[in-house]
Amino acid sequence: MKYVSILFFVLITSITSAQITFEAKVSKTKLGINERLRIDFEMNKDGDNFNPPDFANFTVVGGPNTSVSQSWLNGKRSYKKTYSYFLAPKKRGQLKINQATIEIEGVVYKTQVVTVNVTAAVKRPNDPDNAEQVASDNIHLVAEVSKANPYLNEAITVVYKLYVSQNTGVSNWREIDNPRYNDFWSQNISIKGLKIQNGSYNGDDNYRYVVLRKTVLYPQKTGKLEIEPLSLDVTVEVPTKRRDFFGGRLMTQVNKRVSAGSRTINVKPLPEQGQPENFTGAVGDFKFNVITSKSELNASESLQARVEVTGKGNLKLFELPKLKLPNSLEVYEPEHNEKVTTNLGGMNGVISDNYTIVPQFKGKYPIPSVSFSYFDLETESYKTVTSGEIVIDVIEGPINTANSDNNIASTNTGKQEVVMNSDQFAFVKTEANLQPIEFSYFFKTTAFWSTLLLPLLAIPLALVYRNRKEKRSADVLGNKVRKADRLARRYLSEAKKSLGKKEAFYIALERALHNYLKAKLLIETSDLSKEKINELLITRQVNNNTILEFNSILEHCELARYTPITNVEMQQDYDKAAKTISIIDKELR
Repeated sequence: MKYVSILFFVLITSITSAQITFEAKVSKTKLGINERLRIDFEMNKDGDNFNPPDFANFTVVGGPNTSVSQSWLNGKRSYKKTYSYFLAPKKRGQLKINQATIEIEGVVYKTQVVTVNVTAAVKRPNDPDNAEQVASDNIHLVAEVSKANPYLNEAITVVYKLYVSQNTGVSNWREIDNPRYNDFWSQNISIKGLKIQNGSYNGDDNYRYVVLRKTVLYPQKTGKLEIEPLSLDVTVEVPTKRRDFFGGRLMTQVNKRVSAGSRTINVKPLPEQGQPENFTGAVGDFKFNVITSKSELNASESLQARVEVTGKGNLKLFELPKLKLPNSLEVYEPEHNEKVTTNLGGMNGVISDNYTIVPQFKGKYPIPSVSFSYFDLETESYKTVTSGEIVIDVIEGPINTANSDNNIASTNTGKQEVVMNSDQFAFVKTEANLQPIEFSYFFKTTAFWSTLLLPLLAIPLALVYRNRKEKRSADVLGNKVRKADRLARRYLSEAKKSLGKKEAFYIALERALHNYLKAKLLIETSDLSKEKINELLITRQVNNNTILEFNSILEHCELARYTPITNVEMQQDYDKAAKTISIIDKELR
């Protein structure tokens, strides 16, 4: 029975394993190097950890695409899951596709190695029913460049459009190669939602298109510059000869790789003739201003001076002119600001340098005119804009004697002359006053005997201090009295510090009175009732008037928290409490 059970188990396991299949199927075993190959990895049960082969001899132009189908026939369920890849051969010859693996019900399955024969390029027949041919003829990716021969730093735009004919469709696409815009300043313009529009491709109006990407470019070099192509892997839906139950044509999916192709731009240099000396590369249409926040102020006050360029052009790609200011004005490093937006026309907005200026002396300070030059694309010529002179009038402040003539400050940007003082090295002593050091021995000196005998004399003092400390520690009652007395003095001190703060003052004063009684009458906090206090004070022969005064202070501490009290009244209550404590201390027996 043991061997029969083992045989039965092995038989059941083999039958179950035989029911699971995992195969690799190719669309063709012979193809030209310019053709595409489809390979499907099929299984009849769902699995995990699918690992495709490396496809070393092929370029994956599409996939993986996953499809699942299942059906019931005569009570039996059939299931099929497929991973599909579209491959382009890299070379001719007998090329192998290695094994793929997958794990199904804990068992790893492998496909067989597939060999295909790749021949020389073949001429594709113009077969209207060939799905790949139909896809190639009906889908196109185009890069539209706004200008092929711009000037240096002139904005151009590249718009990528995907054209699809009316009788085909696109279900999915992904970018394979993103263009790198070498020698260009570039910025992509965001596209919110893909809008399908009708259009014409090569004169054929039977097309629709969608704009996939918009990019603004500013060339940074002259000569011929290349714009790299954008490539897409597109899943194209192509109609077939088959029709559905209602007579409609069925569609089939084909993976197609499309490319916009590279474009060459011939960039012209800016003309050298008539180029101003202060030209820093600005190209476009601009306005230039120098603006100050105020024209009159006092010395040591600050003002803002803003050098500003507004308009349309390469705003982020040139330098603003610098302000030249008088020496008597303290100037901080300018703060650069940009408010620039980019659209299909290029950059628009404003850039500025903000200077913080602090005059030190009274007078009138001219800010000379500043010039800004740019290349105008409309007239293809250079233009220079000059700001007017601005005079800053410092009304009050110390007078600068170095520029006292007519109180007009100099705009010389050179370094000021340093005036030398004849006494500038007066602090350096030129004659030494040195005295010899007498050498003496420390042994047998007064300091020597003091350091030797003092530790011996300190021993009896330490013993006396230790005995007193032990007696003091053993006096439990006395320690309690001293502790309560210290608390009373501390709370009185806190009350004095809280003068002017009504609630904190009276709380501290009341605590000081209670702690004093605890120290003098040797009572606990639980016994601090009015009757108990009066009884103990009478027993200790305290005068009735003093007892009444003490009770009135306690009652006033409670009422004062809720009634208006002045600082003078708080000082009077503090003095009264201190006086009463002193009287009780004298009268206690």
